[in-house]
Amino acid sequence: MNTVSVIVAMQRGCLQTFRRPQLWASSSVVQCHLQSTDVIAAARIPYRVKLKAGKRYAWCACGHSQKQPFCDGTHRAKAPNIEPMRFTAEKNQTVLLCACKQTRNGPYCDGTHIKVIFNDVVNYVKRAFKK
Repeated sequence: MNTVSVIVAMQRGCLQTFRRPQLWASSSVVQCHLQSTDVIAAARIPYRVKLKAGKRYAWCACGHSQKQPFCDGTHRAKAPNIEPMRFTAEKNQTVLLCACKQTRNGPYCDGTHIKVIFNDVVNYVKRAFKK
């Protein structure tokens, strides 16, 4: 966006110009269901977490936890068929834990979130041009 279009947008009071497009597959829309058998994306990019050697962790596999990326037990009510993935850190390290819940290397990020983001954008564009 160049300077002239910013000034024109400000003069017209066009706030829509400055907003990011809302992606339709947001987690708040999915979380309104009482129980789910599908995982939901907690976020679109992975969580950077420091792990301590020998400590046990429970990674939220359903996406409903409020303590992402770790489990807080919410799956019992919202997704009873999806159990958290328990793991023990082998050494003190900083890792990327999956937030989109589509990884094949759980709980660690394998880059699948790029595909999730791409699908969100494609669905947004389809809906935008459908109107």
